[in-house]
Amino acid sequence: MSEQVGVVWDPRLAEYDFGPGHPLAPIRVQLAMRLVADFGLLGSTRAQMIGPVEPVPDAALLRVHDAEFVAAVKAASSDPHFYDEARGLGTADDPVFAEMHTAAARVCGATLAAAEAVWSGSVEHAVNLAGGLHHAMADRAAGFCVYNDIAVAIAALLDQGAERVAYVDVDVHHGDGVESIFADDPRVLTISLHESPASLFPGTGWPADTGGPKAPGSAVNVALPSGTSDQGWLRALHGVVPELLEAFEPQVLITQHGVDTHFEDPLAHLLVSLDGQRMAFAALHRWAHRYAGGRWVAVGGGGYEWVDVVPRAWTHLMAEALGSPIPPETDLPEGFHEFVLEALGRQAPGRMTDGRDPWPKPLEQGFDPDDPVDGAVLATREAVFPHHGLDPEPAVWF
Repeated sequence: MSEQVGVVWDPRLAEYDFGPGHPLAPIRVQLAMRLVADFGLLGSTRAQMIGPVEPVPDAALLRVHDAEFVAAVKAASSDPHFYDEARGLGTADDPVFAEMHTAAARVCGATLAAAEAVWSGSVEHAVNLAGGLHHAMADRAAGFCVYNDIAVAIAALLDQGAERVAYVDVDVHHGDGVESIFADDPRVLTISLHESPASLFPGTGWPADTGGPKAPGSAVNVALPSGTSDQGWLRALHGVVPELLEAFEPQVLITQHGVDTHFEDPLAHLLVSLDGQRMAFAALHRWAHRYAGGRWVAVGGGGYEWVDVVPRAWTHLMAEALGSPIPPETDLPEGFHEFVLEALGRQAPGRMTDGRDPWPKPLEQGFDPDDPVDGAVLATREAVFPHHGLDPEPAVWF
């Protein structure tokens, strides 16, 4: 397998744009790619640019989406007044915009290109920061997501011979679309670590949601209480994910890296720092090598503090994938400061850290089922681990 890392980018990916005032603004990804470039990561000997990217054909979309829904998206793409509440189109979350079908299908094309490059062995890892539209359902748009690029890529991997694909989602919101599409497919393991459905959209993703009747245990949900910070978040990640990956033995690991878990994010209520997120990126990278033969596809996702959080976090993700982690105390390049000031009229943060130094405390070192975080972790382990032949009681630390 090549040790190259695919970096997927095409400026036209910024055409996935719901318009002024919408939280999922393309400037998020543009700033991240700018910071990636300013740190010289695109000049890495390991970086292999993948692009330009074309929209996926309808056949790829129809593997995971209903034909009537795809037809509705196409109709909405040329009608600014289109409204179909049942299909999630024309809503506040997913307002229609010109050429929406093409823009959304191009995001799918970017994640598909990343997955195919990894599966073919032309690269070891691949990153598409513009991807991660995990809420899109088979029959409707939802939560800023029109087509589900992750599901399109997973379906293609299955069609090309993959027998086991694992998906880990660390966005603050439940990865409901991906889970729903593959809930009854035992070849796909979906793991979502998110804020509790009791306090956050989409209101799903309880530990008892463990997959369809043909694939019990294929869906894994860790529902964390509002206010969970670095220590609890990392503890939950380490307390659930590695044991399941070891048991499942995936041939490919796909990870969604929404960074709306951050304490500055305006749309959620977790208190994770940039430093905690960076540690999660490193852990998932390590687990890709340990449990998936190094085949790792990483995509972006949510994150609505456009300047302070998203560019720094996703630059850390890219650097981690490239094997060139950026020391957290590193100053942001002067050129990036100038670009942000000119483009948005505000100051960029100074360093690549929030000044935190978290670590994931092992469950067997003081596990307390009455603690809200530990209780959430235990609920997930009890619901899912027996399906994989694992003991739900905390015992082994990775």
